[in-house]
Amino acid sequence: MTAVFSHGRLRLYLLKLLAEGPKHGYELIRLLENRFLGLYAPSAGTIYPRLQRLEAEGLVTHEAAGGRKVYEITDAGRAELTQRAGELADLEREIHASVADLSSLATEIEEQVSGSVRDIKRELREAAQQSRRGRGWEPARPWTQAGDLDRAAGELAAEIRRLARHPGLTEADVRVALAAVHRATAEVRRVLRG
Repeated sequence: MTAVFSHGRLRLYLLKLLAEGPKHGYELIRLLENRFLGLYAPSAGTIYPRLQRLEAEGLVTHEAAGGRKVYEITDAGRAELTQRAGELADLEREIHASVADLSSLATEIEEQVSGSVRDIKRELREAAQQSRRGRGWEPARPWTQAGDLDRAAGELAAEIRRLARHPGLTEADVRVALAAVHRATAEVRRVLRG
């Protein structure tokens, strides 16, 4: 996945969003989050310094309204957008590609985690059945009940689905999460083979 907003391109995109109408910083953050289907949202610490620089350059102005600064593009800001129209079109294409990458990455994580959780549940059921067949069945102790394990597996799957949709998710985060899931799967299998 490429860094869409590298090299001052977030600055350009903020000008584009402000050309659509005046907005406060939080609105800009939400617009970007929506544009990236909730998979990326810049922090206030990313947006507000850029807005301040744009204002210092005379490309935007602000007015206080309802306790918030509402930013508006200036004629100089519109002129910059016009001059950089080709770059803005390229940026729009890259954003579209980046959203597609993030979306497929989130789907891939969900599929892998769901598969791992299903495998663990199946192996736990099989182990319990073999155990019951091999010796007289005894009620499990509370901490070993299959229901507890089933709930824990479900919680793990839910957390990983939440991570897959987390704004700011990086490829490194995905690798770390997948490694953790694979380690947990291997550990459960090790316990089952006992």
